[in-house]
Amino acid sequence: METFLVVAGVILLIIVFMYNTLISKKNQVENIFAGLDAVLKKRYDLLPNLVASVKEYMVHERATLEKITELRSKALNGSLDSRETIALDKQLSSMLSNLMVAVENYPTLKANENFLHLQGTLNELEEQISAARRAYNQSVTDYNNAIEMFPTNFMASAMKLVRKEVFSIPSNERANVDVKNLFQK
Repeated sequence: METFLVVAGVILLIIVFMYNTLISKKNQVENIFAGLDAVLKKRYDLLPNLVASVKEYMVHERATLEKITELRSKALNGSLDSRETIALDKQLSSMLSNLMVAVENYPTLKANENFLHLQGTLNELEEQISAARRAYNQSVTDYNNAIEMFPTNFMASAMKLVRKEVFSIPSNERANVDVKNLFQK
């Protein structure tokens, strides 16, 4: 009887340990995603100022500016889940890259002090977003490993924990920069 109680106690401790580990990893993913979301919110708050400062210079890039404004509005709607936020961030990052490339065609804008300040702030936010993405991806990888590896996969299945998506780089940002053409413009 005593041996049975010891074995039952050890099994109970293992189950509690696995449960707590899974909950800890799930909460860590949510916590880091909230930090990433805060940095993304900063970027969304910066965008109206950036768009306003470039609008008068960039008449020909109106579609890009309107798309950025539309994506920002969608992001601030507050009804996006983590997958939708990740997808929206990819679109917005791509549009911002296009905007910064288009700025090269407007020398007056490039010399504007307000624009330079906004561009510097945006670059700083992009660095913070990049760091937050790395932390999020590491935490999601730990979480995904925990819910898929033996023996915690049984507990995760019982808890209905599902795999989470990591941030990935849009395919257009994976292309190598053509340095030769960059300096010929």
